[in-house]
Amino acid sequence: MQTTKRRISPFVFLQLSSFIGFSSGSMVFMLMPWMAIQLTGQASAAGLAVTLTSIPGLLLSPIVGSIIDKYGRRRSSIFIELVNAFVTMAIPLWAAATGQVNFAFLIIVMLVRSAVGSGGATARKSLLPDAAAAGKISLERANSIHESIVAAGFAIGPALAALCIQWFGTNDTFWIVAGLGALSGFAAMLIRVVEHRDAHDDDEGRHWASYVVQGFKILFNTPSVLLLLATMLGLAIIYLPTEMVVLPALYNQAKDPQGLGFLISTMAIFTTVGSLGFEKITKHLSYSNTFRLSTLTLAASMIPMAFFPPQWAMLLCGALLGLGWGPLPPLVNTVIQRKIPANKRGRVFSLEMTIWTAGPMTSMSLVGWGVDALGGKPMYALLAALVLLAALFASTRKVIGELNRVDFEA
Repeated sequence: MQTTKRRISPFVFLQLSSFIGFSSGSMVFMLMPWMAIQLTGQASAAGLAVTLTSIPGLLLSPIVGSIIDKYGRRRSSIFIELVNAFVTMAIPLWAAATGQVNFAFLIIVMLVRSAVGSGGATARKSLLPDAAAAGKISLERANSIHESIVAAGFAIGPALAALCIQWFGTNDTFWIVAGLGALSGFAAMLIRVVEHRDAHDDDEGRHWASYVVQGFKILFNTPSVLLLLATMLGLAIIYLPTEMVVLPALYNQAKDPQGLGFLISTMAIFTTVGSLGFEKITKHLSYSNTFRLSTLTLAASMIPMAFFPPQWAMLLCGALLGLGWGPLPPLVNTVIQRKIPANKRGRVFSLEMTIWTAGPMTSMSLVGWGVDALGGKPMYALLAALVLLAALFASTRKVIGELNRVDFEA
């Protein structure tokens, strides 16, 4: 009996595209709130910018997931990255033409960019099982590697953005962002893999509304996935403002962009370590206990950071935070990929991205106003306490035991 030849190149090019794409995206993760505060002098502007620019992604993410499932994962990842690159170039081009970029123009560009922003990551995660199958790699190992590469890309971005701000200025740094986005799209073009397709439901594909609703339908029929995504929603609402509003405000006040860049990079570097360890962790701990350990470690590491200690202590806590966060994304990926049919995977992953879009919308502006009114340290302390409560609540739910079942439920 002839065995299929192992082909590792699709997996390698997929990871290359992810690394470059997330490096580009994480530069924007630092650049947008930094630029908003720089242009207006107010932390609330950073929160407002994140909230406003989240709207297109929130509304369109389920549709983007439907496009990925309908037209192909590889094709979608290429198109989305190239569109993002062209849109990003508007900022340095406008700055060169007019001499400056104001807050309103920044918002407009980021609104357009966010319309498809997270779709590239969604398409790549949906394509991962196909690339892993070609390379004969287990899903646990594939997701462990994939999320560690994502974290590595995210680690490089803020530090690179901080250096580019000093070398080239804020506006011209967006040229680097656009160039990396284009490279990510070109790397995706080199992925050669057969995309697995499962049979479609009878009520699927009749019209776009039905196609989109299928993602929500399957989510609520899969309690373990619902638990994971509900936890991610809580973290998006409570935790993300600490990185995108509170810490930028504290470091902006201290006039230390490098300190912020290297803190975020440290958290991302150790997130890489945590992600790489996911496969080994799950050999000793169940999925449910991995989930508990990760969420509680994340919460515990935030408490000392509320006091804004010296930079070495911030970096130490950031490293612990990264180790706690690291196993969560590959855990989410693996559970979704094992429990959700291939033809619906893009829509479920797009709902995960919707969560990361909707969550900040509900809290960023409020946190920004809280920083302006109360100060960065008290606001960070409040958010740290809320993350701890959320971790304790999620870790004690009975449904968490269903994470240990890795068979198809949907």
